[in-house]
Amino acid sequence: MDILIVGMGKLGYKLAETLSSGEHNITVVDVEEQALQRAVNRLDVLAVTGNGAQLQLLQEVGAGKKDLVVAVTSSDEINVLICLTAKKLGCPRVAARVRHPEYAGQIDFFTEQLAIDFITNPELDTANEVARYLLRGYTSHLESFAGGRVGLFEVPAQGLPEVVGKTLAEADVFRDMLVVAIYRDGEVLIPSGATRVESDDLLQLIGRREAVTALIRGHGALGQRHVAKKVMILGGGKAAFYLAGRLLASGLSVKIIEQDEERCNYLAAQLPGALVICGDGTDLDLLQDENLAEMDALVSFTGHDEENLMLALLGKQQGVPKVVAKVSRSNFVPIIEQLGIDRAVNPVLISAGELVRFIQGGQIASLSLMFGGQAEVLEMVVPPGAPIIGRKLSEARIPQGVILGAVVRRGQVFIPKGDSVLQGQDRVIAFCLHRELPALNKLFYPKRKGLGHELWTGRKGAGKPSAD
Repeated sequence: MDILIVGMGKLGYKLAETLSSGEHNITVVDVEEQALQRAVNRLDVLAVTGNGAQLQLLQEVGAGKKDLVVAVTSSDEINVLICLTAKKLGCPRVAARVRHPEYAGQIDFFTEQLAIDFITNPELDTANEVARYLLRGYTSHLESFAGGRVGLFEVPAQGLPEVVGKTLAEADVFRDMLVVAIYRDGEVLIPSGATRVESDDLLQLIGRREAVTALIRGHGALGQRHVAKKVMILGGGKAAFYLAGRLLASGLSVKIIEQDEERCNYLAAQLPGALVICGDGTDLDLLQDENLAEMDALVSFTGHDEENLMLALLGKQQGVPKVVAKVSRSNFVPIIEQLGIDRAVNPVLISAGELVRFIQGGQIASLSLMFGGQAEVLEMVVPPGAPIIGRKLSEARIPQGVILGAVVRRGQVFIPKGDSVLQGQDRVIAFCLHRELPALNKLFYPKRKGLGHELWTGRKGAGKPSAD
């Protein structure tokens, strides 16, 4: 697929990084040469320096002949303009980042009347993910695939003391599920039956939802349910605004602590059901006065990773059952969760996953970027004629960095084995190391040509929005 990405901030870079390994032809545009040079040095992309909102530049890079144009500059309005221009030039599909709350009610208009095929909002996507976690009940991380039939569960090995020190082949607790990955010492391992579980390991389990849920319920703290009723949010930015609205609509009590007085007035006016307190969220006395220890959940959404980490740890120390921290550095996510924080969320990873799912169309039903982007969990619909169809999986030359964790066929879930044979229209939930995405594509989809990278300097647009 031939793709143009305008804006090489955090989201643009992560999207280019994810797609370039999948043998797409990627062209990136930004006004900042430094941002482009970083991409060229690390990724297989063609880089163009210039203002992506200019008609002439879009014509020169062939926007009308691209399969997809994605606009993720720092300006919502510029992103919409780029998409409209690309559509007029003949591009069949366009996607834009639009994240200002004032535009949240206009998304249907953008997609239906302006023909923008996909709108992503990292802060809204992050708020929705955190809300799902808070409303779910379990303290451990659980994601669903295939309409809820398949569960992905992240569990510390210490929560399963009977498997520590044993090989996976020796452990008998993983019925109707697979250990698809182990996070150990900052690295993602794809295990085999001979892999021995260590006490500090973080295990990723995938399998039938009922089997995963039964395992959770049967192991002490893993099975404890904490239904959140009172939530404290530290920081009053866009993600906090969206999250508070979602929680209030679900009947929860929401308390927001924000330092900026003007922002507090805005939040109080827009969220009449929330208690908005103007103060410093890092002030321990203030947090104690506001009964932090009595909260069911604490969400730290300030603009600084260090503050979010410190406040989340403070919440855990005070006995808050569920603690969530937002982090801007995606590679810190798994490390922070190992410190005892229940969830670390990164808006860039979440939004990039949504964009990749849209780009793949019907081939990928859902996608999650895991371990700071080191790996991906994909729910794929097997297309007719895929090379993997009709072959035993043991003979399909599946690389070591890929595990097919579950298959859904005609509504029934099964864990595939070496003698399993996939059929067209099967739903496959696969765990894949990022570097193995090209190999996974070759098994399921026709080959696509890659593109060597080079730096082409075009027309600059002084003062125009570029990165995040």
